[in-house]
Amino acid sequence: MKFAFKEIAIAAAIAMVPAYHALAAELAPYGTAKVDMHEMPVTDTVFDVNYSDPQQLNILYNFVRNTQKVTKGKVVVVTHGPELRAFAKENYEKYQGIVDKLAELAKEGVEFKMCNNAMKAAGFQAEDMHGFVTVVPAGFPELAYWMGKGYKYTNPLPLSVKDVRYLDQPQLKKN
Repeated sequence: MKFAFKEIAIAAAIAMVPAYHALAAELAPYGTAKVDMHEMPVTDTVFDVNYSDPQQLNILYNFVRNTQKVTKGKVVVVTHGPELRAFAKENYEKYQGIVDKLAELAKEGVEFKMCNNAMKAAGFQAEDMHGFVTVVPAGFPELAYWMGKGYKYTNPLPLSVKDVRYLDQPQLKKN
């Protein structure tokens, strides 16, 4: 009998199925994750932002977008770290990409609050900042204020998970 290459490949794949299931069971002794894509009630959130690098605000943008999709509530961002220099008009050219994205969020209703203490310690004044920012007395009391109004506290660490799977399993990445 003459077999075509395709038929041989199919037969080999079928023969490997029991071995694959045995290996999968060995690698997954705790089974498979459950999925619970439940509806969330409308939830207002306040983001506590203190990033060492203003470019990390790009990740914040994604956090805010993803949170809004699920919670459908109001969002306040309280900034009180070195990232605040991105909001300075004098640095617009350097940080234009992220500033424009954050200004877009502001146009959609996200409020940006900046700690006066941090701003002054950094050497800035309120008039140095873009118009979509509101300077408030202090960052931590501002967080407490919004939490007192029922907003849920969110502290988004600026760590991206994009493609993190492939750090351990590079062979799985599709080119």
